[in-house]
Amino acid sequence: MTVRRSAAALATTAVLLGAAAPAAVAAPSPSPSAELPAGLYGTTDPTYDGVWRQSLAFLAQKIEFVTPSTQAVDWLAGQQCDSGAFTSYRDASKPCDSSTVMDTNATAVAVQALVEINQRREEANNGADWLKSVQNPDGGWGYNPGSPSDANSTSIVIGALARTGVPINEVSTPDGKTPYTALQSLAIACGKKDGGAFAYQPGKKGELVANPDATAASVLGLMGKGIAAGTSNAVKDPSCTKGDDLSPEQSAQNGASFLADTLKKKPHLEQAPMPGAEDTAPQPDYGNTADAVVALAASGHTDKAEASVDWLEKNAAAWSKAGGPAATAQLILAAHATGADARGFGGVDLVKQLNGMGPSPAATAQPSPTPTGPQPSSGTDSDDSGLSLGWLIGIGLLAGTGIGFLLSMRRKKQQP
Repeated sequence: MTVRRSAAALATTAVLLGAAAPAAVAAPSPSPSAELPAGLYGTTDPTYDGVWRQSLAFLAQKIEFVTPSTQAVDWLAGQQCDSGAFTSYRDASKPCDSSTVMDTNATAVAVQALVEINQRREEANNGADWLKSVQNPDGGWGYNPGSPSDANSTSIVIGALARTGVPINEVSTPDGKTPYTALQSLAIACGKKDGGAFAYQPGKKGELVANPDATAASVLGLMGKGIAAGTSNAVKDPSCTKGDDLSPEQSAQNGASFLADTLKKKPHLEQAPMPGAEDTAPQPDYGNTADAVVALAASGHTDKAEASVDWLEKNAAAWSKAGGPAATAQLILAAHATGADARGFGGVDLVKQLNGMGPSPAATAQPSPTPTGPQPSSGTDSDDSGLSLGWLIGIGLLAGTGIGFLLSMRRKKQQP
């Protein structure tokens, strides 16, 4: 997960685990509505996930034929710096300067959202141009400009560039390395333990350790698809192709094969428990499970995601409500991609729930569209690495002694 998602996850887990979670790891208290910026989705402190949750809300609404309000769109666009970059959240009354922490993930998800809702295209294009300008020498992207490339950041940037019509193979370094080059360098070869999976980043000795979240992100990235990928019309049997010269599509299918095998054993992914929790067993990871569902559906394996969707329907209602706009949006995207009813998902109208977390939408449509029906996407149908010091300090202030848990969803991907 990204840092902004782990902030939401911290709040959610504290709610779901109740007394099992120590007070020190409680999420930031919801701010009074008067203190939150007008147009923003959600009620919790937006410092670490403002742009992220707003953008995910737009993506989920659009795929369900809901048009966000002008006020909400204006807030998101107002978060952009003149350079084209977005931060995770900033006071838009002050200009960006050399101390502003630019964020590739926030920029990429905002670009995808603006393209999908077919508004502020100039801002979306400026964001894409900035992303291209901070590409790493290995062809990928890290969380902040100049930080080491990771699978999640690279994948979400690919989605943003593809949605703005940029041919990914043409986004290359002087020595010819592309974003696909960076992603494929993180793939574990078929025939090895966890073959087909992707690592978040190489370990200190160059070792690659399978990471399901990074794998789900890489599947979408290598197919040139964004977060709201929908369903592939092609139905395929998962397979892991051996070889040193695989195409991006083959590497994506290898990742899908790993995800299918993983979710066949248990219909949900897991995460480490919160520090101090009485239950030390791994906890269900609702967000990453939803991401894996989207990746499987987008790569032609919707049938392999059915058990996971059923599990999410039975277990994720409380998580989505406590997790706010981003969590609710993730479930909507997973439901839509697999043909489930987002307006009756486990007895919950997720679309209504999401709409109620922000300004009243400009327009809504019912019934919920199906993944095989008209898709509300625009543009081409193609389509997180180290943290800055400022982020680490900010998260430390946010979580106190719970920093281990807050970082785990992001930093767990960094190999020892």
